[in-house]
Amino acid sequence: MCSLDDEAPNMLGNMTSAGVVDALDVRLLSLLAQEPRIGVLELARRLAVARGTVQARLDRLQSRGVVRGFGPEIDPGAAGYTVTAFATIEIRQGRGHDVQRHLAAIPEVLEVHTITGPGDLLCRVVARSNANLQAIVDRVVDFEGIVRTSTVIALSTPVPYRTLPLIEAAAAE
Repeated sequence: MCSLDDEAPNMLGNMTSAGVVDALDVRLLSLLAQEPRIGVLELARRLAVARGTVQARLDRLQSRGVVRGFGPEIDPGAAGYTVTAFATIEIRQGRGHDVQRHLAAIPEVLEVHTITGPGDLLCRVVARSNANLQAIVDRVVDFEGIVRTSTVIALSTPVPYRTLPLIEAAAAE
């Protein structure tokens, strides 16, 4: 297989100014989002491009970190974790890495972001019930590097986590 540097310009298409995605990438990513188990050959057929083009695009999107994986998308609610909450955590200065390791060891903590504002970290947490959420929050705060937390429960998710509209907008720029 040729490297991206060896590809013909029409194989790369019209890249955005950031050089990350173009219209063909959006079509490719849209098909993958709709049918994650589709093969490269079928992608090429539906996109009306060569199999090598699809493979090169996928390789480039992966190497640039645009596509992070092809694993299953897991719904915590369907797996019994029907309560979603967001916890803002204030940490003791100098204990950030210890707190991050502590949080990473709790399976119900799905993600942690460092933030600006009144807190230091924002965590998305799932639980089986409100009582289970209380036990998880107790486990989160049971660490000397955490000063205080504030937790809110999500009532619904009218706009779930999504990235395809973002990619479409980037390609349109």
